[in-house]
Amino acid sequence: MLKRRAPGTGRRIQLMAANIETVFVVSSCNQDFNVARLERYIAVAFEAEISPVILLTKSDLVSDTQHYVDQAQAISDLVPVVTLDARGDEPASKLADWCKPGKTVAFLGSSGVGKSTLTNALAGNQSIATQAIREDDARGRHTTTRRQLHQVPGGCLVLDAPGMRELQLTDAASGIEDLFSDLKALAARCRFNDCGHQNEPGCAVQEAVRDGSLDGTRLKRWRKLIAEEAFNSSSLAERRSKDKAFGKMVRSVMKQRKRDRQTPD
Repeated sequence: MLKRRAPGTGRRIQLMAANIETVFVVSSCNQDFNVARLERYIAVAFEAEISPVILLTKSDLVSDTQHYVDQAQAISDLVPVVTLDARGDEPASKLADWCKPGKTVAFLGSSGVGKSTLTNALAGNQSIATQAIREDDARGRHTTTRRQLHQVPGGCLVLDAPGMRELQLTDAASGIEDLFSDLKALAARCRFNDCGHQNEPGCAVQEAVRDGSLDGTRLKRWRKLIAEEAFNSSSLAERRSKDKAFGKMVRSVMKQRKRDRQTPD
């Protein structure tokens, strides 16, 4: 199951999708493109053991997509990157390997990146409403307001989900570990097992930053996701523990009241 920490100040888990074979993480070749956001989606997919694919839409609106492709490919060797125009025949042809009969796929990403347009293209009609993005900042509008499952020609099921402005990770430690497997391998070469990869002597991670083989911003994003996931997961664990203790107390009180009613005066 794909899940995130629910938006707001609470510590609830919100389920995004289930029973999915492939999740297409959709981003546009414009100001919407954000490596850190893509990493979050990929980590969530890895945690759920769902195969992720990065889709770069609006490729027809830029003269050269290679800059976007290079950044997307650097996220993980395990994640294919596909560029396309969400309109027309490209989605059906370029996504055919994943959208096979009996398979269920999902489009996830920000508003305005073309998720509904992609679904329409696979379905061969315009049954799902779409809107143009704002020209000044390439931000989309919330056209899709609920998750909808569509069956497209060929027998594939497509989940079209609303755009998400917030994706906080929780219970996703293994997903983050898979996403940053290169950093995990580097960390294993550090002199100390509990190396914090800051200023410790013999830190292989910092050495890789110094020699240029590791992007320092990638290291910062790794630290940020680890800290966020640990905080959200521990908060949720504490809440579950408190809920369990409260439930136990309620059951104890109810049993005592039942015994008191059964005891003659």
